[in-house]
Amino acid sequence: MNHYQISNFVKQLKRKKQMKTFKDLEFKELDSFLNGIQSRTLFENGYGASVVKHEYSYGGKDGLYELAVLKGDEICYDTPVTSDVEGYLSEDEVTELLKQIQELKS
Repeated sequence: MNHYQISNFVKQLKRKKQMKTFKDLEFKELDSFLNGIQSRTLFENGYGASVVKHEYSYGGKDGLYELAVLKGDEICYDTPVTSDVEGYLSEDEVTELLKQIQELKS
C-alpha cells in the first residue's frame, strides 16, 4: 500500500468506529394516544433515520422497532437500503440499517 491508500484506509476505519448505532439514539416519548417512543437522527451524508416503537408501528406491540430512511426531514422511499419503512426490527437490526444509511452516497 502506498501512503495515499493507507491514509484512505485509516479514514475508513475512523468513520466505521464513529458510526451511530441503536445505543446512540435518543428517544422521546410520543403522545399518550400512540403510547410509544421515537428517535430522529440525521447523518453527515444528508440521510437519516426515524426509529419508532408505538401502538401502531410495525412490531411495536411485540416490543420491536420500525425504521424509515430520511432524506433531510422527509421519508425517502428510493434508497438501496429500502424502498419502504422496515418493521419488526430488533435493536441489532436497527443498528445494521443505521450503518447502511450512513454509508449511502450523498
